[in-house]
Amino acid sequence: MTYLDHAGTALFPQSLLKEFTDDLSKNIYGNPHSQNISSKLTYDTIEHVRYRILQHFNTTAEDYTIIFTSGSTAALKLVAETFPWMPEGLGHPSSRFCYLTDSHTSVVGMRGITAAMNVLSVPVKPKEILLSEKNRVPAEEQNCMTPHLFCYPAQSNFSGIKYPLSWIQEIKSGKLCPIKTPGKWFVLLDAASYVSTSPLDLTVHQPDFIPISFYKIFGFPTGLGALLVNNQIAPFLRKSYFGGGTAAGYLAGEEFYSPRPSVAERFEDGTVSFLDIIALKHGFDALERLTGGMENIKHHTFALSHYTYTVLSTLKYASGAPIVRIYSDSDFSSPDVQGPIINFNVLDENGDVIGYSQVDKIASLYNIHVRTGCFCNTGACQRHLSLSNEDVKRNLQAGHVCGDDIDIIDGRPTGSVRISFGYMSTFEDAQTFLKFIIATRLSESDCKFPSQTTTRETITQNDHTANNNAKKYSLKTIISDTGHWNNSSAALKKPEPSRAVVSDSAIPVYRSGSKPITVTNIYLYPIKSCSAFEVSEWPVGNQGLLYDRSWMVVNQNGICISQKQEPRLCLVHPIIDLEQKIMVIKAEGMDPLSVPLEENTGREIQIGQSKVCAHRVQTYDCGERIAEWFSELLGRQCRLIRQSSDFKGNANQKHEKGQATTVSLSLVNEAQYLLINTASILQLKEQITERLKEPLPTEELIQRFRANVVISATESFEEEKWAEISIGALCFQVVGPCNRCQIICIDPQTGQRNKEFLQTLSSIRGRKTNFGIYLMNQSLCSSLPNILSVGSQVFPVLKEDKEIQSPLSNEEKTSG
Repeated sequence: MTYLDHAGTALFPQSLLKEFTDDLSKNIYGNPHSQNISSKLTYDTIEHVRYRILQHFNTTAEDYTIIFTSGSTAALKLVAETFPWMPEGLGHPSSRFCYLTDSHTSVVGMRGITAAMNVLSVPVKPKEILLSEKNRVPAEEQNCMTPHLFCYPAQSNFSGIKYPLSWIQEIKSGKLCPIKTPGKWFVLLDAASYVSTSPLDLTVHQPDFIPISFYKIFGFPTGLGALLVNNQIAPFLRKSYFGGGTAAGYLAGEEFYSPRPSVAERFEDGTVSFLDIIALKHGFDALERLTGGMENIKHHTFALSHYTYTVLSTLKYASGAPIVRIYSDSDFSSPDVQGPIINFNVLDENGDVIGYSQVDKIASLYNIHVRTGCFCNTGACQRHLSLSNEDVKRNLQAGHVCGDDIDIIDGRPTGSVRISFGYMSTFEDAQTFLKFIIATRLSESDCKFPSQTTTRETITQNDHTANNNAKKYSLKTIISDTGHWNNSSAALKKPEPSRAVVSDSAIPVYRSGSKPITVTNIYLYPIKSCSAFEVSEWPVGNQGLLYDRSWMVVNQNGICISQKQEPRLCLVHPIIDLEQKIMVIKAEGMDPLSVPLEENTGREIQIGQSKVCAHRVQTYDCGERIAEWFSELLGRQCRLIRQSSDFKGNANQKHEKGQATTVSLSLVNEAQYLLINTASILQLKEQITERLKEPLPTEELIQRFRANVVISATESFEEEKWAEISIGALCFQVVGPCNRCQIICIDPQTGQRNKEFLQTLSSIRGRKTNFGIYLMNQSLCSSLPNILSVGSQVFPVLKEDKEIQSPLSNEEKTSG
């Protein structure tokens, strides 16, 4: 695995967990609000950790107070709620909440609280700060004490640019003024991204508030952050709610409350997450032991990003066109102005952006983990991608929301790709990423080399290993070493831009043609992500084919295991015997297992609730005997669960006529049925066979796409032009296309992966790797039995538009 999302979270070292668990096994930590011995140990340890945090930032308890929160977001919310705002309309100058537009969503979201307090919010662009000396107020107004708050990030989580820490004192002293208004300015420095790889010296730079999240630094624990509060502002913070542990005394029957004198205790409502706080001690120990300190981390991570940026920016097509467009506010010349973050989009030969979800999907085939989208920083995303406010609103109306995979609208990107390095990143990680870009965009003969060999020149003496190996990392070395990467210059092909939805005014017309379309194969998948069970005819229920994906395998925590995590599931063969009312499960080397089709309604069964792609389902456990069978087969603790008939999974689906319909689902990811076309399979087979240089059975390729219904249409991909179909007495509405993922790369006979399948599909489709269409039940066309049969004729109804709107939203889904 090549992990390049350290700005999302750091990875924790094994030694941290071992020391932490050893600590817990040797000590009893009680609730710190109690007075017994174990509780006193907890309290003392927490106070020691507070001291360790202050020491880490080179400050003391005389200057700053540590308030533990659930993360930097909660810390920001706390500031918004407790800052001594002066609202509008009280006959004196009112407060202003200002923030840099290159700020995290959690900073911008503070304006929701300030608006409720009748305080105006003012966004400030980075270039406006540099001109803010013009905003200095006249001398006669400089005695005004109205408090204002300015928030800015020490490091942009979008581009990695480091904003000057000198702004802190310049703004507090009045030398810089975000806006022209009389009053006293306080500064909140959002340090969550910055402190993960850079030292922050609070003796030199003294903001009033510093929110941080510890998982960004250590990787563990998660769900724990802190607000560092300058003790000069702390007495002025106003708090209305008081929770457990914050009161020196109060009365239940009278409006009387006295807060604790300690600032930390006054603002930490309830029992703090004390075991997680104790884990921080081991986090600091591990960080110091493994790295020697934040200054080393700063230079190490910058060296990696500088090297990667330098090589990446020189990559060009044979025509001289750049392969990537990098979004940066610096030239990566100094670790004091640039963090270890590179933000970019991949371009095709014509200079058009290839959607970020396409890049992410292909990267996953190479086991490279990147981050895509706008990274909870709409302001920076707008500035670098040249998106106006109207563009963002139009994209929202078009169905794009934060975190989804709609990456191109009207030919323009909605987001980008981000890679980021951490202290455990290596030059091999950087080289692997660069190999991936080259392997998927260039052949060796197409590559245009830079004028001189690019090597790491900025490495510090602290990183001896990288220094010794720097000569290996020239661009030529990388390109000449990509032969084993299944080189495919068309793997990242630019998707077609449109995503049209059929209009309400479209009038469907039945397809006419000389050769009838028929059903050639019917498959059901009784156990989600396991092998198919092929039938010639099968009953249809209100959730799809009877018993299709009625069971699934889960881990010890009840989370669904799919072929993405466990490819060997494809070697499990379930067989349904309707006469015997049993499901027989077979796997090589294992005794056959029999599972009754009738639900177990006994009192001994364990009812639980699970989620399948955000759909809530109620399930029950199939028992210890079956759990032991699957655990032995897969070599890990797992269980088989079944969907309960007492609870039906429902999902709102928007079909091709633009109408939202509530449908009943089994344990499928997205829709009741998945249909593919043999003509489409044959076109893909021709391309894959040419690339693999070996024969590929059509049946194997069909099985990779895990469809319920296979048809024999004449034209490849003509199924994407349909709005609805009827098969015999059954009528189906087309829900949308199936956007494929890495499961099609798994050989259903062996469980082995081959990334060529998804890359080839991406190459020939160039449209989000769509293959097949989702269907949902309509009312029956007649009173005939609800049976789907091989050989039945298929009657499609054409839709007006040429492209189907995918129903997928915030995550890649496939027919498990």
